[in-house]
Amino acid sequence: MRISTGKVHGGTIDLEGDLLPEGSTVTILATDGDETFTLDPADEERLLEAVEEANRGMAVDASQVLAKIRPA
Repeated sequence: MRISTGKVHGGTIDLEGDLLPEGSTVTILATDGDETFTLDPADEERLLEAVEEANRGMAVDASQVLAKIRPA
């Protein structure tokens, strides 16, 4: 997993940095203006640990999670 930023121009997103491979699945988080958030030190540490786990390939696809929590 990696984080990229970009700007919307004419309805499309122009990413900064390296291009993503064709067919990549992306998630877009759009802020409202200069919106920010803060984390306490414990939450920040958990977030950084989760990012590192994802970078090492220790992530589960969302469809697998949803399949486990949805009733049959």
